[in-house]
Amino acid sequence: MSLSFSGPRPIRLDARPWPSGGRIGVLAPHPDDFDAAGLLLRHLDTAGLDIRLFVLSSSANGVEDGFCDPPTPEAKAALREDEQIAGCRFFGLAADRFEFLRLAVDEPGGYLRDNGASRRTLAAKLAPLAPDIVLLPNGNDTNPDHRLVHVWWKRLKGELGLGAAALLIRDPKTIGARDDAYFPFGEAEAAWKAELLRFHRSQHQRNLNTRGHGFDERILRVNRASAKRLGLAEPYAESFEIEE
Repeated sequence: MSLSFSGPRPIRLDARPWPSGGRIGVLAPHPDDFDAAGLLLRHLDTAGLDIRLFVLSSSANGVEDGFCDPPTPEAKAALREDEQIAGCRFFGLAADRFEFLRLAVDEPGGYLRDNGASRRTLAAKLAPLAPDIVLLPNGNDTNPDHRLVHVWWKRLKGELGLGAAALLIRDPKTIGARDDAYFPFGEAEAAWKAELLRFHRSQHQRNLNTRGHGFDERILRVNRASAKRLGLAEPYAESFEIEE
C-alpha cells in the first residue's frame, strides 16, 4: 500500500485521503513522545489505519526524586510506563497495539545505548510490521535519544528494505525542521490533547516545578508557534518534516 506524500508542500494532513488498513509505526524513544502527535494519530486511528507504538526506553531519568517513592530507577521506569498505559487507554489504543521494548541505557545519564542488540530488537519489530509510515521525533534535536532513534530508523529502513516515509515530529527540543506537513486544530482538540498529555503526571509536575507551566502547555506552545509560522486560521498545528 502506498502512502506517499507527493504534491506541493506543506501538506494539510487532515485534508488528504488515508486508505483504511494502512500500517503506522510510532518509534517513541520515551513515554510521551507518542502524545506529541496525538491529534494526527487520533485522526489516523479514526480513519481505520493500524497504529503500532513501540516505546524504546522508560526514561527513568525524567522523573524527579520527590515524585517517586522509593526514587529508584526501577520505580521511576515503572511509573513512566504506567503513565503511558493510562494515556493509551484514554486515547483508545488497545494494549496489543503498544509495547515497551526497554532497550539498554547507559548510566548515569540514562540515555539509550547505541548497540547491536538494541538495533536488532527494533528490527525484529519493524520487519513483520512493514509500516507504510513511521512517526518519530526529528533527529535535529537537543535530546540524544531523539537523535539516536532517527539514526537507527534510517539505517534499519535500508537494511530491511522498508519503503515507509517518515513523519518527523516537531517538539520543544527540535532545533530546526521543515514544515512539510501539518495537522491543524482548534481549542476543543487542544483541550483533548492537553488532557492526554497530563496523563504523564511526572512530566507535568516536573515542568511546573522547573518552567512554571505544565507539560500540556509546553507542547501546545510548540503547536501554537507552528500554526503562526504556517499562517493558518486555526490556532494550533502539529508540524512534521517528511523524510522519504
